Amino acid sequence: MSLWEYANPVKFLRLSERVQPWLWWGSGICLVVGLIWGFFFTPDDFRQGSTVKIIYLHVPSALMAINAWFMMLVASLIWIVRRHHVSALAARAAAPVGIVMTLIALFTGAIWGQPMWGTWWAWDPRLTSFLILFLFYLGYVALWEAIEDPDTAADLTSILCLVGTVFAVLSRYAVLFWNQGLHQGASLSLDKEENVADVFYFPLLVCIAGFVLLFLALVLYRTGTEIRVRRTRALMARETRGAGLRAEEA
Repeated sequence: MSLWEYANPVKFLRLSERVQPWLWWGSGICLVVGLIWGFFFTPDDFRQGSTVKIIYLHVPSALMAINAWFMMLVASLIWIVRRHHVSALAARAAAPVGIVMTLIALFTGAIWGQPMWGTWWAWDPRLTSFLILFLFYLGYVALWEAIEDPDTAADLTSILCLVGTVFAVLSRYAVLFWNQGLHQGASLSLDKEENVADVFYFPLLVCIAGFVLLFLALVLYRTGTEIRVRRTRALMARETRGAGLRAEEA
């Protein structure tokens, strides 16, 4: 069975309906376990105090905000190369989810930054590139809404997605590019010495798993909605054209 078979909207919807319940339940269990574990059963940090526990929302949402854009990039490339409508609709469906994830990351970062840095906002390289990424998200959604022809909208938003990927990369690696930034290093790293302590690390992994599953569930749900809306509009347009022809014949 080829992966491209699911470019067929009917097959995609069937798969989505089978997978979604598992994703919803999995995300709910992981988030409940991870957040309760992290907020109530981990100690305060010796430097950051209880504010360290914001990582259970901030880190997963920031990771998903960036990776949501990369998912949109892959879907956009598939649209450009293969012209599969499901991929374009999946990219469109992921954008509002990415906006919410970006907002969660920005707000939780501000809540953490005020006691740690003494300010709600600083023009740190990572924060600035993350804000620009948020603006790209808004522009992407606005461009979809502004163009009536869906194929033209898919083409232009795909190009915008390619440009915005630069800032998604900067958001992920800004701390490595500019050492003068206030933002701390990565909480998760292949280098074990850079990771947070194990007592925070394991509940954080559970929270990240919950956010990933939630993102997949939301994208599948919204993609299915986009497919149905597109199909409904096509049927309505067909009926309108048919009614017009019948009126001319009469």
